[in-house]
Amino acid sequence: MRLPANRFAPLLALALLGAAPPPAVDRFGPAGDYPVTVGDPITIDGVIYTPVDTLNYDAVGYAVTADGAGVAGGHRTLPYPSYVEVTALDSGKTTLVRIDRRGPMTGDALIELTPMARAQLGLAEGSRAAVRVRRVNPPENERALLRTGQEVPPRMDTPPGLLAALKRKLGIVPVAPLAAAPSAPVLPPPPQVSTPKNPVATAKPALPRPVVRPRPATTAKPAVSEAAVQPVPQPAPASTAATRKPAQKSSEQTTVKSARFVQVGAFSTRDRAEAAARQVGGSVSAAGKLWRVRIAASSTTDAQAALAKAKRAGYADARVLIDR
Repeated sequence: MRLPANRFAPLLALALLGAAPPPAVDRFGPAGDYPVTVGDPITIDGVIYTPVDTLNYDAVGYAVTADGAGVAGGHRTLPYPSYVEVTALDSGKTTLVRIDRRGPMTGDALIELTPMARAQLGLAEGSRAAVRVRRVNPPENERALLRTGQEVPPRMDTPPGLLAALKRKLGIVPVAPLAAAPSAPVLPPPPQVSTPKNPVATAKPALPRPVVRPRPATTAKPAVSEAAVQPVPQPAPASTAATRKPAQKSSEQTTVKSARFVQVGAFSTRDRAEAAARQVGGSVSAAGKLWRVRIAASSTTDAQAALAKAKRAGYADARVLIDR
């Protein structure tokens, strides 16, 4: 017996396939950075902000605290997701932050940061901190770390000269330290002369009385006593040989050798400096409150090779110095 054919079976199968849900997007993989949303203009406290996909964005302002996990933040005009380097102008510390939202939605702050991002910059919780925000295009391995809520390796600390220029751009005038008043010189105490408790009186020699002679009747001049006028002895001239000073020896000239090295950077903590030194094969030395990373070079060729190695490692501010 032959069963009747169902002419609607192919149509039913196509309908079932069309009703199946699309495959889920892995938000932790590279697809998690797409699509990039620019968005429509927003109004915050009466001010209109128009989002723009600016690749070379670089601005200074203030950062406030926002809720959220990972090293992330919110911005009013940059597209999301996007990536920025945030620098704390008080300490010079810099970290990579993923912009994944619009914000802050009140006030005039430039950016809002999650607690994890603020901790990496050393900012106090709930404080309003002066920062620099610069858009960057990090490699995929750093993007993957931020997408999964992890931190990226620390950036090189910003030099003090650039921090001062950024503060002036924001309107922060550095206060010059007060010069300490010069201290008065300390004089030694006068020497003390000890006197005996029972001093013995010394008898002074008696002076002879002058002899008065009667004047003669004649008009002759009175005789002058031999003791009346005595010539004053003149000191003997000092020998010219004794007054001569020995000739001073000529100072020896010392030859100072110049040493070349590559200044990779200066870091606020020793751990960050040692991590950078291991990366470029350099050494760590203390310089005040900072830790410097240097690569020694015996010649100009070695210095240029070490400089190229530091720049390939991501330290764009590295330079060759000569220590004399």
